[in-house]
Amino acid sequence: MTLAWIVAASLVGGLLSVGLAAAFALTVRATWVPMLVSYAIGALLGAAFLEVIPHAFERASAHTAALTILAGIFVFFILEKLVLWRHCHAEDCEAHDQHGHAHDQGRSGTLILVGDTVHNFIDGVLIAAAFLESTQLGVITAIAIVAHEIPQEVGDFLILLHSGYSKARALTLNLLSSLASLVGGVIGYFALQAIDGAVPILLGIVAASMIYVAVADLIPGLHKRTELHATLSQTVLIAMGVGSIALARFVIGQ
Repeated sequence: MTLAWIVAASLVGGLLSVGLAAAFALTVRATWVPMLVSYAIGALLGAAFLEVIPHAFERASAHTAALTILAGIFVFFILEKLVLWRHCHAEDCEAHDQHGHAHDQGRSGTLILVGDTVHNFIDGVLIAAAFLESTQLGVITAIAIVAHEIPQEVGDFLILLHSGYSKARALTLNLLSSLASLVGGVIGYFALQAIDGAVPILLGIVAASMIYVAVADLIPGLHKRTELHATLSQTVLIAMGVGSIALARFVIGQ
């Protein structure tokens, strides 16, 4: 049953994020993307602090869990510096461009697809770790990952179009890349059960990933808009993101 949940969450989550991202990139006004980013920040922080971190503290000592989260944030910083992790949330990334202009900046479509495939694979492993702890935690984690994947996938889609890919080819390649989360989920399910004590560590990494993406990658993009109405909108949407996780946690926990 746990494996079925992992497969469903990885597959549906990946296809949903790519499909919605394509819809946004092709039909929705580009100025709406920052609104989606604000919501994603709230969902990530809500999932990290309301669900993942409490479970990590329950499964391991407070010092061990805190050290894992701290180490995870540090590792993600290094990986991002090496352009191996969150390739889409750069300073001038399309997902953060309030004007919606595409800037290839010399990044090829191949690099985007390779980076996104690795990213999706790791997300699948993290989803597996969450479901091995509990179904509720797995669902909350999957929701948070999808919430931040959508604005990232919008950026990826726009970069591929800007790099010369047709709309059909960009969508097909993004869908194929999303299947890496399914592979990561299945491998994670079997590998984590074979490695005793790995789940609490992975939960710490899940929390670190969510916090890092929200605080280091997404929030700086919001600070480009200093107008009062933009700040109020961002604050409300972040609160809605946190609230949606709290609501999902309440409903699933019933």
